Amino acid sequence: MRAIAVVESTHVAEVRREASQEATSLSFDATVTGRVALVATELATNVLKHGGGGEVLIGSYDDSSGSGVELIALDKGRGIADLQASLRDGHSSAGSAGQGLGAIRRQSQLMEVASWPGVGTAVLVRLGAQTAASATVSAPVALPAWFGSICVPLRGEQVCGDAVMCAATPAGRTMIVADGLGHGPEAARAAFETIRLFRQHQSRPLPELLEFIHAGLRSTRGVAVAVSRFALDGSKVTFGGIGNICGVTIGPSGLRRMVSLSGTAGHVARRIQVFDYPYGGAVVMHSDGLGSHWSLDRYPGLQQAHPSLVAAVLYRDFTRGRDDVAVLVGRGQESP
Repeated sequence: MRAIAVVESTHVAEVRREASQEATSLSFDATVTGRVALVATELATNVLKHGGGGEVLIGSYDDSSGSGVELIALDKGRGIADLQASLRDGHSSAGSAGQGLGAIRRQSQLMEVASWPGVGTAVLVRLGAQTAASATVSAPVALPAWFGSICVPLRGEQVCGDAVMCAATPAGRTMIVADGLGHGPEAARAAFETIRLFRQHQSRPLPELLEFIHAGLRSTRGVAVAVSRFALDGSKVTFGGIGNICGVTIGPSGLRRMVSLSGTAGHVARRIQVFDYPYGGAVVMHSDGLGSHWSLDRYPGLQQAHPSLVAAVLYRDFTRGRDDVAVLVGRGQESP
């Protein structure tokens, strides 16, 4: 996933270009690629005009709702005072034509907005290869989503040394976050190999899965890795890790940190153990590119948002800025 800073007008063109390239890489036709370019332009323009600058994340998605281009616009501006009004064509708080969010929503397969006064705004947009400009403001398309993530390389790097994956296995929905030691191509290779091993062994009991990953990474520089699995009956989540991947359950009583044991998968893992936790509503897993002392107190309603939007807001406000960062958010059942 590419992160493009938007702090001056020339950056809008950069966002448009990168989004178009992402669509082309997914074999989108010219018509849908044009829609992606239009949406990317509107998002970046809004970040600059209404948010005072910010960032646009550009990547792809592939889940039970389909696959396509994912765009996430982030700013720390004044926020949107009346979100419903802002979605109507003709509404403007900056003296413009006011076509931004309304146009984005019509062109997109999915759009979701989170905004808080004085805290900023985050806009998630997804466009599939078959996206038609037919969604209406009054009848948006509802899509299932049980997980979402962001993976962003350290600024200046071309590849990300962190990786995530989710799988609906017979044993329960299973998630993994891997952080290759350091950053750059060798870290990315270690993380990629972790995901390959996960694909191969994803249905195994979690202790065995971690054992296979640990054994399979000996030729790499090693990773910090953690896995979690939602019980089929929804009663618990099981979590285990080697190294400093952070895992947190989010429930009615607040946040609960889960235990990952010290070590480096592929090199040193003196003990591999998993732990069960009551399942409250969501699980967040992230690499150490994100600060560990975060909370959701400043973001009323965010817990119910699309998982990718939750991940993006945490990235916006708590990234350390000195390493790759991966944030994965999952739920035991689909969002409404």
